[in-house]
Amino acid sequence: MIIYMCNNKNPYIICITNRLLCEENFLERIKKITDTDISYLILREKDLDEESYFELAGSVIKICNDAGKKCILHNFYDVAISLNHKNIHLPIPVLKEIDDKKLNFFDIKGASAHSIKEAELAIKKNCNYITLSHIFKTDCKKGLKEKGIGLIKEVKEKMDICIYGLGGINEKNASDVIKAGADGICIMSGFMKCDDPKSYVEKIRSSI
Repeated sequence: MIIYMCNNKNPYIICITNRLLCEENFLERIKKITDTDISYLILREKDLDEESYFELAGSVIKICNDAGKKCILHNFYDVAISLNHKNIHLPIPVLKEIDDKKLNFFDIKGASAHSIKEAELAIKKNCNYITLSHIFKTDCKKGLKEKGIGLIKEVKEKMDICIYGLGGINEKNASDVIKAGADGICIMSGFMKCDDPKSYVEKIRSSI
């Protein structure tokens, strides 16, 4: 099953979670986010062990399904397989190690790329999309130099894969990311901290 993860007329807005940034109940925040015009939600909770992630993933998948939104699990591919959930996003080291049989279980496969070489690996592994980061300065990557929109342009020119910009993206610079060739944008802190997710998404959508 091939799922194309690009939409030239309507760039994707993807929420990446981090419950440690969330001031309210995390599942309540997820409900509010999935009641907006987001395209996908990536459940990225890097501090959890596999068992804790399994428990959280079941709850988040149900919320997303009830709202008609796609949930993409992150890193824990065995958890996704156990839940019979066919959407996964993998860091490059995990993408390198996963065996083909397990990887082929998934209909949607994404990868976290930070360079041309990593984007090439994602294509070789038949990923549907990559997140490309970090585009702008962000508190999540303090001390690391941003890649800039030039990386988006370079990957877009050389490769045929859907690209979602990630890192320091907000309503002021989102349009620059799309103009550079990205098929969508990923936002973490904004979704976790904003007062009203619905109006926040409307503001982002109007900017792109």
